[in-house]
Amino acid sequence: MDGVLTVNAGSSSVKYALFASDAALAAPLLTGQVQGLGSGPAGPTHAAAFDEVLARVAAAGSGLRVVAVGHRVVHGGAAFGEPTLIDEALLEALRLLAPLAPLHQPHNLSGIRAAQQAFPGVPQVACFDTAFHRSQPAVHQRFALPQRWHDAGVRRYGFHGLSFESIVDQLAASEPALLQGRVVVAHLGNGASMCALAGGRSVATTMSFSPLDGMTMGTRCGRLDAAVVLHLLQHHGLDADAVAHLLYRESGLLGLSGLSPDMRTLMASDSPSAALAIDHFVESAASELAGMAAALRGLDALVFTGGIGENAAPLRQRITDAAAWLGLRLDKDANWAGARCISSVASPVQVRVLRTDEESVIARHALRCAAAVAAGLVPCSRA
Repeated sequence: MDGVLTVNAGSSSVKYALFASDAALAAPLLTGQVQGLGSGPAGPTHAAAFDEVLARVAAAGSGLRVVAVGHRVVHGGAAFGEPTLIDEALLEALRLLAPLAPLHQPHNLSGIRAAQQAFPGVPQVACFDTAFHRSQPAVHQRFALPQRWHDAGVRRYGFHGLSFESIVDQLAASEPALLQGRVVVAHLGNGASMCALAGGRSVATTMSFSPLDGMTMGTRCGRLDAAVVLHLLQHHGLDADAVAHLLYRESGLLGLSGLSPDMRTLMASDSPSAALAIDHFVESAASELAGMAAALRGLDALVFTGGIGENAAPLRQRITDAAAWLGLRLDKDANWAGARCISSVASPVQVRVLRTDEESVIARHALRCAAAVAAGLVPCSRA
């Protein structure tokens, strides 16, 4: 039996899934993740996580031939707008983008190298988180900078595209009429962003040039006045590397609480600083939701997804309460029960909770590219 493997290396975890390629990718044969990466000197490393993932796949893959490996790659830059077959030239191009996604891109590339060694000769396909947002109008891809900087790649890219694509696929299958309206998807997790969808296509998103922008996140600061960076450089003796470490790894929920970047830990704590961090996250979410609704000129539906969005009923309640002026009304019982539809019957705006399935999206793209390779066709295009 032929199969397709997906590798999703994030800032704090490595997820993987193994699908039978002849079963319409309906359900994975094997799925799992290694969590808690980079949590401290004694915690597991990404390198050890990749070894563990490949060992699990080998142990479960008796009689199964891996014919394609799909990889989540966070940043595709301006050059890559579709899933792309991986070669050395692509790897070098993606390596040059690593400074724009330092928590993710190096680990994405490490996962590719590990899979290339484990499955020599098997097509490896890069699936980009930025690609989904290429449909945005120019006004939402531009910063208010001179044209030469936009041409040099300083633009709003957007991220979490594979997650948003998964939600679009699910809504297209189950609620196509809802998808044709004005929908905001809130991917809330250690990394968090929102996407405004019009007719299922990305119109605007909260992250921009890098995964640092937008909402308050686990260790990332989110939206920040650029003058703060100048101030730190000019008046506090920090160099660029120190500022990057501060904004990417010491800020967000961790920086506010002084306790943890994990929302579960913060919600279980009675520390005032933990409460402040949660309040900041909720306020950030409510503010960014308003911005997404403004980009759509209204709101018909809100979809929660991601680790926090799918599992933290109290935070869903607080965010929707803060945005009640947009027409959000929850059915509290449905919300606490973890139902798919959690809006009240009288709510002008529909509210859904959907489990994101980036792995199925990656598997579908990888299998399509592998089939093109087998047929001798040009497997992928570069935008």
